[in-house]
Amino acid sequence: MTGGRAARPALPERATLDKAADENFPVAPFFLPRAWRDDLLAIYGFARLVDDIGDGDLAPGGADARLLGLDPAAAEDRLALLDAYEADLRRVFGSTPNHPLLRRLQPTVRRHRLTPEPFLGLIAANRQDQLVSRYATYDDLLAYCELSANPVGRLVLAVTGTTSPERLRRSDAVCTALQIVEHVQDIAEDLTRDRIYLPAEDMTRFGVQESDLAAPAATANVRALTAFEAERARGLLDEGAPLVHSVRGRLRLLLAGFVGGGRAALRAVEAARHDVLPGPPKPTRAGLLREVGATLRGEG
Repeated sequence: MTGGRAARPALPERATLDKAADENFPVAPFFLPRAWRDDLLAIYGFARLVDDIGDGDLAPGGADARLLGLDPAAAEDRLALLDAYEADLRRVFGSTPNHPLLRRLQPTVRRHRLTPEPFLGLIAANRQDQLVSRYATYDDLLAYCELSANPVGRLVLAVTGTTSPERLRRSDAVCTALQIVEHVQDIAEDLTRDRIYLPAEDMTRFGVQESDLAAPAATANVRALTAFEAERARGLLDEGAPLVHSVRGRLRLLLAGFVGGGRAALRAVEAARHDVLPGPPKPTRAGLLREVGATLRGEG
């Protein structure tokens, strides 16, 4: 159709929420109760924007900086943006935030009496990304995942009213696994940001140099290293998988989607013979559904 009104530019919060379709796991699938979907999308919007700030992936024009009370010229200053985002987050717990994604989050926080800590953890992880670009040991990487990934699972449990010490432990294993899966898939992309999430001790063990990660295709050593890290992620997914059968109904299906999504991504990496350097291998929809079904049946 022509001759109508010009299309309005997409709102910055809508562009952020639309990225949910590209994740390895379902964010707020249709089969969940509407209230849960709204709450999970609100949490996703917060987490996605903080990652976009940390990665420098904000929409051009400085709209998010302006919404956070900064001059649009500050859109390139990631630490300043993270500081402003944290200040606006704190308003969620006491007054009225400025950014529409945080205004969307506020009813969720109030409804479930959420605390600032998991949200602050995600901001802290992205601050760390500006200051730390290499990890010496696997334990160092796990400490990063404690900030960058585990808070999300804890928030899902809080929103669905299913928090318990055992579920928290299983959830942390799943979330850390999903973060490692993402690191494995995105080795080449992360390197363009001068970040390497493969522990240096593992690179030494497999005889991999940083320059090997910049090649168009993986050497045998890089593939062996990638397979090793993928197997670690698989072990964590297996450790966390009993979380799925500790709950009932539609929540069980959601959690199976998280675990199955991680397993499907690992299958895709395996199908690429662990050569992720040309681009992140992605599972097919059929492969995802197979893994979700296997997870629901309790199969590893």
